Amino acid sequence: MATVQVKFRPSSIIHKEGSLHYRLIHLRKVRNIRTGYKLFPDEWSEVLGEIQVSAGTCWERQRYLAILSGRIRADLIKLQRCISHLEQQHITYTVDHIVQLYTSCDVELTFLYYGKVVLAQLEEIGKTRTAETYRKALNSFEHFLHDQSDVPIYDVDANLMVKYEVWLKAEGVCPNTSSFYMRNLRAIYNRAVQQGITLQKYPFKQVYTGISKTMKRAVSLSVIRQIRDLHLSDESLIFSRDLFMFSFYTRGMSFVDIAFLKKKDLQHGFLVYRRNKTGQQLLVKWEKPMQDLIDKYTSPSTPYLLPILENNMPNVWHQYQNFIHRVNRHLKKIGWMIGLGFPLTTYVARHAWASIAQSRCISLAVISEALGHESEKTTKIYLSSLDTTRVDNANRLILELL
Repeated sequence: MATVQVKFRPSSIIHKEGSLHYRLIHLRKVRNIRTGYKLFPDEWSEVLGEIQVSAGTCWERQRYLAILSGRIRADLIKLQRCISHLEQQHITYTVDHIVQLYTSCDVELTFLYYGKVVLAQLEEIGKTRTAETYRKALNSFEHFLHDQSDVPIYDVDANLMVKYEVWLKAEGVCPNTSSFYMRNLRAIYNRAVQQGITLQKYPFKQVYTGISKTMKRAVSLSVIRQIRDLHLSDESLIFSRDLFMFSFYTRGMSFVDIAFLKKKDLQHGFLVYRRNKTGQQLLVKWEKPMQDLIDKYTSPSTPYLLPILENNMPNVWHQYQNFIHRVNRHLKKIGWMIGLGFPLTTYVARHAWASIAQSRCISLAVISEALGHESEKTTKIYLSSLDTTRVDNANRLILELL
């Protein structure tokens, strides 16, 4: 694979700006591409291979250097795309082919391509969850573009995003999911703006990027018993049901925390783990129903407490995403089997535990601690979204007065 370097050539005249060029190296051949970008020697770091701004630099010069840095990043992404294009042809190519492709108008920096570069950078530094959310948004936007396949980053504007929002609505995508896609695409776009790759056109100003309040669902203790005692013959359904029950047994533990539990987290009769969402450490006293499930599924070949993730497989986060989709699909089927009036998901176990605890007059402080909330205020809001019984009873009393 070809390599690209940014090089600075100082001027032979003292106190005059030098120039930047790109050096391409491939198959022991070297070619330079002139950029026309001008810098003073103290504005370039040879060690870091990038522009540096000293403390005493005036505002106009700082702005010029920021724009120049953005152009360099855009050029390097474009060069890498040229190289990737030639690599995909599975033919022997030279540095001259790269230069020819780069200087032609055939390759333009596009939004989806830039987004995929950002994904690769995030995964490289271990930010897999952020990369995964960006990937979902980019995949949706790619489906919207369809035959167009991609769009130049400079053409991403308000009109395009309004068309995308209309398309999402026509596809039956709910407002919160549409907003999720928009917010992540906006984050990618803003990265390009911050890097000086494109100008800020505020393309997301006219589309919905808020979060609508959704109705959280909880079930009664009798429904939990019904789920636990339901006769199932399909092993996939049985495993999904058991994971649901394990969440309920462990005070409504989030599924992501269950997936990443390890055997070493179970010590001296307590399960000790950190919430994936907040990093808060929680202790759960180990009870018999939990042990019964672990005995049923324990495997000596994995460090994980439950056989959800495979230790020898790359990218466990992708494994988790695929697995939770399957589990929720199975749980919805179980919900249909017991006649539940709304979709049964892994989160229902958490909601149910909190709701049942509240109905048994367990204090807000205890419920908050059990759920791993950072404040009782969060728990209060959480519980208010679960239980509308008092409001419903009040409404019934008023209607009876008629």
